[in-house]
Amino acid sequence: MQAPTTPALSIILVNYKTPHLIVDCLHSVEKHTSGLTYEVLVVNNDPDPSGRAVVLNAFPNTRWIEMGYNAGFSRANNRGITESAGRLVLLLNSDTLLIDNVLKRCADLLDNRPEVAAVGPMQITRDGQVHTEAYDGFSQLRRYFYIVPGSGFFKKLLHRLLPDNHYTDPNEVDWLIGSFIMTRRETIQKAGMLDDNFFMYAEDVEWCYRLGKQGKMLLLRDAFYIHLEYGSSTDYQERKVTHINRFKPQMHVSNLLWVRKQYGVGAYLLLILHYLTLIPVIFGWKISVNLLKLRHPFSELENQREFARHVGIFLRFFWKTLLNRKGFYKI
Repeated sequence: MQAPTTPALSIILVNYKTPHLIVDCLHSVEKHTSGLTYEVLVVNNDPDPSGRAVVLNAFPNTRWIEMGYNAGFSRANNRGITESAGRLVLLLNSDTLLIDNVLKRCADLLDNRPEVAAVGPMQITRDGQVHTEAYDGFSQLRRYFYIVPGSGFFKKLLHRLLPDNHYTDPNEVDWLIGSFIMTRRETIQKAGMLDDNFFMYAEDVEWCYRLGKQGKMLLLRDAFYIHLEYGSSTDYQERKVTHINRFKPQMHVSNLLWVRKQYGVGAYLLLILHYLTLIPVIFGWKISVNLLKLRHPFSELENQREFARHVGIFLRFFWKTLLNRKGFYKI
């Protein structure tokens, strides 16, 4: 797998309860990659030691790096970047599968187009569909953070206040999904590595913002890879969400940290104020509906209580986020 000379590409995967998925991923890399020398580094966040043997028995040339604790996505990938040797670096999720020689295509693009900072392909979901609804713009993501009525008026208002960036190149985007980001080592040296304050989620968005200052971010809309998603989950399913409870707490703690870092104190405080204001609004609305339907006024408030609980989690990180303190933003 690893050439005797310095490889062109370093592939970095993070293991957390996914050794068998990593083996499947590396089989797909081996099967579909040609014309490109590469090394594979697996950074282990899993306290269970059995994964090492699973991966190394199948791919003995893999470099296995122990973190010693669940360090999350940023810190683990940074460790892999530090210990890797390739002139190109690929962050690749453990729950991905290649279907063609996309690594060579992306590497050639970075070698031949110096104005490009990073590149990635489109995702194919577990059920075989191209994931066309995945966000690739900063404003798309920020609009999703505001919980407003689903009417056209509010959607238009958010679009006006948070407009999308538009590019002449149809492949250019604001950011790439962290499950597949290929860039140059020299670009990382200029932009910096991932922010290790992030435990999980939003670290790829924040990193792509800094990578994007070094050149174009390209999403190849005619190149694909399979992303199974939720690989460390036992049922491989995203939790069910409601309109107001659309955020996983860990995900949104990271999202709020990203907003604070990239857009400043005002943008962060506006979101926090929005969520605090929503608490009496959603409780009052549900109580009013119950009264109109001649039900007990405080019945069926589980959804509202869950939202209030989530806001309480966000507030645990309020001062830390507001002051942009270094630390580990893990729930």
